[in-house]
Amino acid sequence: MKIKSTSSLFLFLALLYMFSTANAQVKLAQSGFQFLSVNQSARATAMGGAFTTMDGSPNVLFYNPAGTARMDKTYGVAVNYFNWIADIKHISAAVTYSPNGGEYGTFGFSVQSVDYGKLEGTQVWPNAQGYVETGDFYPRAIAVGVSYARALTNKFVVGGQIKLVGQEMGSSALPSGVTKKNVANALAVDFGTIYDTGFRSLKFGMSVRNFSQEIKYEEEGFQLPLTFQIGISMNVLDFMKIQSKMHRVMLSIDAAHPRAFKEYINFGTEYWFMNSFALRFGYITGHQEYNYSLGVGIQKFGFNINYAFQPFGVFGAINQFSIEFKM
Repeated sequence: MKIKSTSSLFLFLALLYMFSTANAQVKLAQSGFQFLSVNQSARATAMGGAFTTMDGSPNVLFYNPAGTARMDKTYGVAVNYFNWIADIKHISAAVTYSPNGGEYGTFGFSVQSVDYGKLEGTQVWPNAQGYVETGDFYPRAIAVGVSYARALTNKFVVGGQIKLVGQEMGSSALPSGVTKKNVANALAVDFGTIYDTGFRSLKFGMSVRNFSQEIKYEEEGFQLPLTFQIGISMNVLDFMKIQSKMHRVMLSIDAAHPRAFKEYINFGTEYWFMNSFALRFGYITGHQEYNYSLGVGIQKFGFNINYAFQPFGVFGAINQFSIEFKM
């Protein structure tokens, strides 16, 4: 078992390398609704987004819905809030329900809301400025999903989520005098699996997020930010034969293949002391404006409070907060 698991680990790392270097071309501006690609969980952000094989938290609905199959409590609630770049406000929440100890699987609900703030509207006009003001408008976006996950065996879990995604970009004043609202909606699907190898805490996982048909506002169509990820995670203290409940060091590595960006790898580490206090560090390859992140977490009496700090180049730093509760 140890030889097979170790061989699988080296094979996976080799696949990560080939996955990240096989396609070097730059892919930009090929999808819309990019708010769906923003990390929602402060814990995940602090771990560089390497969250494909993480489980037991309602927030995994934003990464891999299969992770909710391992909820250790009947009810789980998570709320996230942060100001992203350009003062774009993100608020999201996830709720899970695992009746009868998860015997019938885990049901989930997620919602993600984005406020882009106030923007000034203009319209092309034959005057000295070349435009006239049409008033302020307030773009919004929202995604609402329902999910289901189940353990098929004691080692293999699957999960899926269906989301209704919408975005409103204000109104346009046409030359004919007609005012048209710029609204687009789509159905999207997330799907994922996690496999517990049985070798200590070693896990493999994969997820496909934001799979949908092409949508459009007017003539030019676009697709959602479809992302395929594979991941691996393990408590590295297992290799040191440390069986203490005082310490735990999780290492998580994901390889991501997005539709509108080149391939990259996420690295995340998480140190737990007495299963109550956590320190986190993450790193993302192939990004210019941001790459590393830091965070802390406190867990006690069913509550979990997480904070993440992520420098974002010329846009400044992002401070992210999440609160979870399980009962």
